[in-house]
Amino acid sequence: MPKSTSFSHVVSVFHNRPLPEREALLAGYSALMATYNLQVPTPELLSAISNKHKKYQNDGWMMFTPRHAPHDSLYGHLTFALKYEGINLSILKALFDAIDAKEIINIVNLEPTGSYSRRIWFLYEWLQGVQPELPDTLKGNVIDVLDATLQYPGPSRFSKRHRVQNNLPGAPAFCPTIRRTENLDKLISMNLGEKARKILGTIEHDVLIRAAAFMLLKDSKASFAIERETPPQTRAERWGHAIGEAGKNALSHDEFLRLQQIIISDFRFTHLGYRNEGGFVGDHERSGMPVPEHISARWQDLYPLMDGLIETNELLKESDIDAVLAATIIAFGFVFIHPLEDGNGRLHRYLIHHVLAEKKFSPDNIIFPVSAVILDRINEYRETLEFYSRPRLKFIKWRATDQGNIEVLNDTINLYRYFDATKQTEFLYSCIKETIEKTLPEEMEYLKKYDEMKNFIKNNIEMPDRLVDLLIRFLRQENGKLSKRARDKEFNSLNEDEIKALEKKYGDIFF
Repeated sequence: MPKSTSFSHVVSVFHNRPLPEREALLAGYSALMATYNLQVPTPELLSAISNKHKKYQNDGWMMFTPRHAPHDSLYGHLTFALKYEGINLSILKALFDAIDAKEIINIVNLEPTGSYSRRIWFLYEWLQGVQPELPDTLKGNVIDVLDATLQYPGPSRFSKRHRVQNNLPGAPAFCPTIRRTENLDKLISMNLGEKARKILGTIEHDVLIRAAAFMLLKDSKASFAIERETPPQTRAERWGHAIGEAGKNALSHDEFLRLQQIIISDFRFTHLGYRNEGGFVGDHERSGMPVPEHISARWQDLYPLMDGLIETNELLKESDIDAVLAATIIAFGFVFIHPLEDGNGRLHRYLIHHVLAEKKFSPDNIIFPVSAVILDRINEYRETLEFYSRPRLKFIKWRATDQGNIEVLNDTINLYRYFDATKQTEFLYSCIKETIEKTLPEEMEYLKKYDEMKNFIKNNIEMPDRLVDLLIRFLRQENGKLSKRARDKEFNSLNEDEIKALEKKYGDIFF
């Protein structure tokens, strides 16, 4: 609790972020963070009151005019935050931990039927799991907890006590949020799932079956490649088969265990199941000291977090929330928690497919090779992961263990429960857009051309299918020319006229 009730903070820099003006008055979440010294990650956007009579946004700041200035009180800044900044559960949880329940009682008693007082009251009880001594409200219009003009809502659940519709996109144990942006609104409006169905509807059935198998294997291999692994063909095929079953089994602790056993066939050196020690992503100094880029959730918190993730997935599965938004919340939430000793990245990308299939975004029995697009954009992918991880490192106290691992020493569970997933959603949506608009048509077109080339070879040269495939691959590797090595070894029985005919036909088909 602050010693003073004043929330007035005139600053030129806040949390190492310079304001776009020489100085301005903090408002909303920034004022609450400053007043209560809340130790939470800084939001991507902060608010302040400008001396100018112009509302604008610049360098991570939303600048408001003097007439927007909130009342100099807890209620005033909470109302401002909910009205203009949306719901930041990370800050609200830290704030509610820092204040006495009497503060909430005072707010509700001041405006018993007020829309903001009831939302604040609901959020306090939802996050804290306790009920202050307040009677149920009997009056007031039913209102949404989350403002859908600022953030994307989840399914509505009526709270009779507060007369509000709880439309938060998750459960108290796990609830990332996504800000509404012009970019995401545009992507959602494109109806990419339906676009994919139209593309696939033009493909012959036998080609489509082969394409589905090819894309499964491609996604599996790309997912391993992202982890800098080159697995044997049988292992990649086994994981590809698992990806093909995405969406068919409900998420559960046992299901995560089953999937990990498919990813990792040899558990002699890897712990099976959720971690029973710390975890991090990064390197080691020559001395063996860990250098973390991401610190995983404490192993003691894994079951509560995974319970929350599973509960949130069930909520989103039955809701109208956009499928890619739901996939981001679950898949990126999983990889940030990092519950396994090994296999987190591949399972994270599996969850993208799982949620898309559950939400009927993907056509039946078709897996978009999203991992292949992610692999092509690997630096952007890593930046997207680090956008979450980097700001949280300073809030995690840890020590190195004798085994070169880390042990987390403080309470960090809320870092993984509540976060803004906007950046991750925009990245994933752009990858899915590229997959559907570029990768998918290219794969279909290649298969058609491959079949045409295959038929030409079979009609002119008696050759088994395995050699036909090898011949086409050799031609592709050399841009339509058969290399000297191939001429001298595998295909030394071909004469010069046959080679010229093959190269010409390949060029006619593929170029």
